[in-house]
Amino acid sequence: MGSQSVKAIESLRERKEFLYHLLNDVKALEMMLDAEVFEKGIRRIGAEQELCLVDKNYRPSCNSLEILKKINDPHFTTELALFNMEINLDPLELSGQCFSKIEKELNELISVADKIASQVDNTKIILTGILPTLRKRDMIFKNITPYPRYKVLNKILKSIRGDDFLLRIKGVDELIINHKSILFEACNTSFQIHLQIPQDELVDKYNWAQTIAGPVLSITANSPLLLGRELWSETRIALFQQSVDLRNRSYLLREQKPRVSFGSNWIKDSVIELYQDDIVRYTPLLTTTKEMKEDAIAQLKNGKIPKLEAIHIHNGTIYRWNRLCYGETNGVPHMRIENRYIPSGPTVKDEVANALFWVGLMQGIPEKYKNLHDFLPFNEVKGNFINAARTGINTYFNWFGKGISARRLILTELIPIAREGLLKSKIDQKDIDYYLNIIQKRAETRYTGSQWIRHSNRILKKKMTKDIANATLTAHLYKNQKEGKPVHDWKLAKDNHVLDLDIGMTKLEKFMTTEVFVVNENDLVELVAKIMDWRNIHHIPVVNDNNRLTGLITKKNIQEIFGQDTNVIIAKDIMVKEVITVDSETSIEKANSIMIENNIGCLPIVELEDLVGILTKNDLNKILSS
Repeated sequence: MGSQSVKAIESLRERKEFLYHLLNDVKALEMMLDAEVFEKGIRRIGAEQELCLVDKNYRPSCNSLEILKKINDPHFTTELALFNMEINLDPLELSGQCFSKIEKELNELISVADKIASQVDNTKIILTGILPTLRKRDMIFKNITPYPRYKVLNKILKSIRGDDFLLRIKGVDELIINHKSILFEACNTSFQIHLQIPQDELVDKYNWAQTIAGPVLSITANSPLLLGRELWSETRIALFQQSVDLRNRSYLLREQKPRVSFGSNWIKDSVIELYQDDIVRYTPLLTTTKEMKEDAIAQLKNGKIPKLEAIHIHNGTIYRWNRLCYGETNGVPHMRIENRYIPSGPTVKDEVANALFWVGLMQGIPEKYKNLHDFLPFNEVKGNFINAARTGINTYFNWFGKGISARRLILTELIPIAREGLLKSKIDQKDIDYYLNIIQKRAETRYTGSQWIRHSNRILKKKMTKDIANATLTAHLYKNQKEGKPVHDWKLAKDNHVLDLDIGMTKLEKFMTTEVFVVNENDLVELVAKIMDWRNIHHIPVVNDNNRLTGLITKKNIQEIFGQDTNVIIAKDIMVKEVITVDSETSIEKANSIMIENNIGCLPIVELEDLVGILTKNDLNKILSS
């Protein structure tokens, strides 16, 4: 998420000062490109691993700060949510056994973190694009890491939008939800890969990175579920864009494009076009808490290399899926492309295979695919990326004017390109064969992390409630990750692998019925009676036009008006208005006591004013008897 030493731009003076430095930085960068001062003769790779923390029941665990304090290792850092952490790996020269070294370092760091996390409320570490057990109630402000940058960003984005954020994603299921903070962005965990690019290759390599994004995403997809709904193969793509989309309905501001973006066009002459486009499209949000003293152009004229701090700050609030990054180490500048769309998991081996595949493709760009802006429509590439996010390994791509399946494209064209690029980069033959074989097996079997999660979830949901299925699925993820086999060797989750639960202390969220039939308080009672009869239900919640619970109708209420003209009686005329409700944290034992003490047959379950489920006496009897 970038530097923590930032604050909101709150005055015209701060805005003018920041824009001065930002424009100065872009001009300085252009001068550096013209002077060709960037590092030559070496290529490096790096990676960032985002992690999810879960408790003993595989629910999000907000213990990151305590765990990080115990780990006390600069490789580890915070993320937006308290139930996430990040590992920054050491950069390595792109050569020899660099990929197996990444696997070794990552395994060692995760092993240390997992061991220490287990000492803090039995916390576990999960590699997954979106944690299956996340709930809306986890996405509240108090779960944001209490550091200035995160809170400032949340406040700014909320104030610019002027209303709540809206998520709307449609896949097999559909999710429509309002949320009050940017914390839904923290549902996304990724494995971000950095590749240093020589200056003379920047334009072609960045355009090529955009072109291969769709196919690479299709074979690496690992995030089909969000809040128990089965959505896109890589739901992170839609979720990230919508969760920090600050465009309000009036469009009075300069925010015409979402800040999470694939981009809008090719680079044609220079990568400086990307930075210029960002300034044109996106208003600055942050500035530094310290005085910005560096004059980048003056630094250059004095023979020094500037840090381009204003570019870093502005770039840190714009989230391109392929992001161009400027870096400076010991007075030597470099440029790199950061791949941000590959999800975390399913295993470290899978992640390293994904990295090797992408780097191999980048290094192996065929001569015929250079100067793409001259002959390939940009929207064709952008469309491939969105389609891959939706359908994953089952995507049919438009590839340079011909239609081709993801599986065939990867096996017949992209793996050979990647192999050639890796050999050219002098990567160890054993590493090439081992990790590319993982990609090949995934493509041959059409068995990605997304496919495993999707099919396992369907198996579990046949015999379990949604919440227990999500917890069991996450338990399988953890078990398989510990074993370390790549995902194409995983067996589907089994319903006989369940969590040990103390039924008396178990919360309603694990057993409540979430598919709740409701009626509006102005609906005719005749309609209410028909719904209850057709669905064989004895209790039906009544809501107002704002979808807030206002009452409850039972079979008994219907029977009491038998013989009257039901064409003139509406729901609010007969509903019980004093309704006893509970939240999903209520235990089964407590719910049973409430029902007995009040002689009632059901309990509507309300969270943050929303009706999220219902528990009936019949449901309760089944649970207790089991």
